[in-house]
Amino acid sequence: MKKPKWVVEKERGKRAAAAETVWLFGLHAVRDALMNPRREKLQLVLTKNAADRLGDAVANGPEPQIADPRKFPAPLDPGSVHQGAALEVRPLDWGPMGDLCHAPPGESPSVVLLDRVTDPHNVGAILRSAEVFGARAVIAPARHSAPETGALAKTASGALERQPYLRVQNLSRAMEELREMGYRLLGLDGEADTTLEDGLAGAVTDPVGLVLGAEGPGLREKTRDTCDTLVRVDFAGPFGSLNVSNAAAVALYAATRR
Repeated sequence: MKKPKWVVEKERGKRAAAAETVWLFGLHAVRDALMNPRREKLQLVLTKNAADRLGDAVANGPEPQIADPRKFPAPLDPGSVHQGAALEVRPLDWGPMGDLCHAPPGESPSVVLLDRVTDPHNVGAILRSAEVFGARAVIAPARHSAPETGALAKTASGALERQPYLRVQNLSRAMEELREMGYRLLGLDGEADTTLEDGLAGAVTDPVGLVLGAEGPGLREKTRDTCDTLVRVDFAGPFGSLNVSNAAAVALYAATRR
């Protein structure tokens, strides 16, 4: 039997509304989101034990729903290690890229650009490294990249609340905008002739954009062509490789040593 039009529209509206929110889970991710004044917090689901462990942080969110740990009601993926804490939020709005990445004369900040890196665990780890090494932002395309999810937030271990994660409509266009702002764009490619060290040596006083692609396919052709220089991480031997989150950490560290 065909559903009435009003029922279809109501269901579509519910799906659209749900797509605009994120369920964060785990004590660390939930605590940091509760303590973030920029977060719009909608629903808080806690077990009694989790509420006790979160302590005063609970007062920064909506009235919690105290749940039975055997029947945890938050709509999380099976297997999510929620530790009895889940918080529904809206994605963070960090504002325009130009404002975040502006580099005054005499400053040489770094940003990370991710080309179709879809694994939330990799992106979460990259956000942690970006925060540690002071990157202005982590930038990824709106499509074919890891969205803000509970799994990403848990891996980021709080960095999602403090480290700007921007998803742009067109990555190449964003790269061109950064170049106009004075950034030198270094694309990491294992087959590049130039080492990361040499590439950074040529940008001692410039802001730097570190561009990384997905494991396997690497950088897309358009992204490669938009980079100023392709660079490789020099290995001690002929074997072995780094995953994208480790490569990002190495590159960020190297950029701080300029």
